[in-house]
Amino acid sequence: MEEKRILYVSSEVVPYLAENEVSLQSYEFPKMINDIGGQIRIFMPRYGNINERRHQLHEVIRLSGMNLVVNDMDMPLIIKVASIPKERIQVYFIDNDEYFKRKATFTDEEGVLYPDNDERAIFFAKGVVETVKKLNWVPDVIHVHGWMASLLPVYLKHYYKNEGIFADTKIITSVYNLGYEGELNSELVGKMSFDNISKEVTKDIQNPNYENLMKLTIDHSDGVVVGSEGLNPTLTKYIETSGKPFLPFASKDKISTMYTDFIKEHIL
Repeated sequence: MEEKRILYVSSEVVPYLAENEVSLQSYEFPKMINDIGGQIRIFMPRYGNINERRHQLHEVIRLSGMNLVVNDMDMPLIIKVASIPKERIQVYFIDNDEYFKRKATFTDEEGVLYPDNDERAIFFAKGVVETVKKLNWVPDVIHVHGWMASLLPVYLKHYYKNEGIFADTKIITSVYNLGYEGELNSELVGKMSFDNISKEVTKDIQNPNYENLMKLTIDHSDGVVVGSEGLNPTLTKYIETSGKPFLPFASKDKISTMYTDFIKEHIL
């Protein structure tokens, strides 16, 4: 894995947000690859509940400044960066005041999903790709964690299908039990149609619940990692019958070797 470039794109990452399955594995997998000489970048949203002063985030002016179009609206893209202490791993934060300034991640104080979570996910996916293009840092593998990042494989395979720099990039998605209750905005399919992603592609998220969203993401990935022990049986069966190479859930003491072998044998 030495010198291979792996981009980690996640909804949540420790130490910037609280510990859970997604945020912990979004830290542990990059650390594994970094420790054996791989080249690593991590991207996540810059939610308003991330303490910028404590974590020493700063804006990268040369990467910020472009506008991304989401559902026919121009939304300014701001890029911030920080380093995980002691690990020499850079984390890039996709930011926009309209989408990410609020002091929470996915839900309001009543626990209700934000109605624009669908647009936040579209903005995040586009923001990651546009920033990687500006960095001129082409990943060999992109590893996606968490549902806020789950539209990235779809956008890479359709909206960015003519971007030659990603022609050889492979996509892995980790699938977790940690999702969301209810559904995202019912207009998600229409908003993706605005980006010329056909309704034939998005037909399975006419009802955009967590399970359907993950199935769409699996369909657009080159490999799958089972991130939760005792994963939802419906998603487990979908992964097993998808025809995609997949890495079963493994304990922390075993996963490092299994993960690197999985990438070497089935992805690269």
